[in-house]
Amino acid sequence: MNVRNRLHEVIFEADTPEGKLFDVLLILSIIISVILVMLDSVGSIRQSYGKLLYIGEWLFTIFFSIEYLLRLFSVGRPLAYATSFYGIVDLMAVLPTY
Repeated sequence: MNVRNRLHEVIFEADTPEGKLFDVLLILSIIISVILVMLDSVGSIRQSYGKLLYIGEWLFTIFFSIEYLLRLFSVGRPLAYATSFYGIVDLMAVLPTY
């Protein structure tokens, strides 16, 4: 199995142990990212931890950007995925930070 097919299996199929782990890690990352954004919206927390929250936001943005690029790489028709509902949602999740 080549790299592209293996990535597709891990990213898009949840019936393998690796796919399940990928999904769990992705969901945890989304939850932690949302919590960071919420914490950043509280002035007193931003004042104390703003730099740390900023770094965290960028780390998650880089992680989600890599995940999006891997999705594009692993599908047979990247443009079809990029213009699909989920592809647009993935892109819109990272664009605001850039």
